[in-house]
Amino acid sequence: MERLIEGYREYREKRWPELQTLHRRLAEGGQSPKTLVIACADSRVDPATIFNAGPGELFVVRNVANLAPPFEEAPGFHGVSAAIEFAVTQLKVETILVLGHAQCGGVAAALQDRPRNPQSFLDAWISLLDRAKSRVLEAHSADPHSDLEHESIRVTLENLATFPFVKEAMRTRGLKLEGARYGVADGGLEL
Repeated sequence: MERLIEGYREYREKRWPELQTLHRRLAEGGQSPKTLVIACADSRVDPATIFNAGPGELFVVRNVANLAPPFEEAPGFHGVSAAIEFAVTQLKVETILVLGHAQCGGVAAALQDRPRNPQSFLDAWISLLDRAKSRVLEAHSADPHSDLEHESIRVTLENLATFPFVKEAMRTRGLKLEGARYGVADGGLEL
């Protein structure tokens, strides 16, 4: 906490004066980002930093391996699905960008050959990559980790298309689904 409080003090002293007017406008007028970014929770992959975006420009959902589940009607807590619904139906974003990255720990976990713990939230979550993992391994990939990172982006894009409100927004107002992979070491961006 000490480091966070010190960072906050520095922010208030150096950045807040130049952002104060923007924040007042955002507080009064609400948010209207044009892009929903579904990104990995990895601390090295911050969408606002990567895209040089300021407050209010991006609506960001972060989780392990930049995944979104397929649409389902089962009751429960569906945080990622709720965020997608909010961005599409309330904020009316124009684009959903799935942002994967190199050296993804979630992908590494999915590639581990070990029994799954039925009480592990992580194991259940990365099971969303099971079909993609099978495709990568069946292809005898020279670089299964990198290939599954790309596949994780495709899995999320495919899953997004299962949501009725996403399909409707694509049909009626031209919502776009895009994918990108960020290189942690080199800063490169593949679309």
